[in-house]
Amino acid sequence: MESSDHAQPGGGQPGRRWVNILLGSGILASIASFLYPAIRYIIPTQVAESTSRSVVAGKVSELKLNTGIIFKFGSKPALLVHTADGVWRAYSAVCTHLNCTVQYRADRHDIWCACHNGVYDLTGRNISGPPPRPLEEFEVHVQGEEVVVTRNA
Repeated sequence: MESSDHAQPGGGQPGRRWVNILLGSGILASIASFLYPAIRYIIPTQVAESTSRSVVAGKVSELKLNTGIIFKFGSKPALLVHTADGVWRAYSAVCTHLNCTVQYRADRHDIWCACHNGVYDLTGRNISGPPPRPLEEFEVHVQGEEVVVTRNA
């Protein structure tokens, strides 16, 4: 009796072989898509820290009295504050508690971390909440229209 199968000499049906290849490659791609981010998280890429000790944080005309802006200093955020009495101050914008980004609150004249309600005064000193130490302070120099922030030596 003759078989009505159209079997290939390799033993399988041609359509089934392609389905198996597609399913197998799909499963491998799924596994790779789960493993790659996990590996990148465990072993992050090395980001070189900027060797520059100073950066232009903004322009004098951009910051009115009693305002603050976040700017990038190397690979981390920094905070530039133009106080109500005209003094320029700059700090690391990374909270010393859990590395959240701090912000200037003009209505209270302080620096605030929204993560756990940490508060710093305008000298960068921690005055309430969980932050264990003051913010890193930077030097500020006004050069013409530019506000230049320099990392302390």
